[in-house]
Amino acid sequence: MRNPWKPSVTVAAVIERDGRFLLVEEQTADGVRLNQPAGHLDPGESLPAAAARETLEETAFDFTPRQLIGVYLWRTETPPLADAVTYLRFAFCGDLGAADPGRALDHGILRTLWLTREEIAARAAEHRSPLVLRCVDDYLRGVRFPLELLFTHPSAVAAAATQAAASAVVPACAGATGPR
Repeated sequence: MRNPWKPSVTVAAVIERDGRFLLVEEQTADGVRLNQPAGHLDPGESLPAAAARETLEETAFDFTPRQLIGVYLWRTETPPLADAVTYLRFAFCGDLGAADPGRALDHGILRTLWLTREEIAARAAEHRSPLVLRCVDDYLRGVRFPLELLFTHPSAVAAAATQAAASAVVPACAGATGPR
């Protein structure tokens, strides 16, 4: 039986201060790349919590997501296509808190940068994905959605052990008549 298709769920923080955006320069398999503070959704966390965690790990700044900018679907163009990955990215904007100057940046993060939209566009060849500039442009266009758009069922944020056990058995809802 073939493995089912499973896109990689990621989060990103679009953080602007005085016309400049907080980006990270990171070492990847494709060389040094620019990206928003971003990463994968981990088991047991909500999407906004993942964005806050990734921002802290990659920039040493506290971040509180306040709005969803957008949901983006992108597939890598890595040859061969059988090895390509599809990413489902949730991009947030919010409040940047204090920096922890003693905190080490996540493995692979070389440094943080504050760049204007024009500087980001000029370095497009270095972007981790085409979503980097798209998220900035959506932010600048004022695209915003309330976080209430996202619902996290308590079962999704249960302890890892409980989550693993719960994923083995999916209880039926009493009175359910089928998929909703």
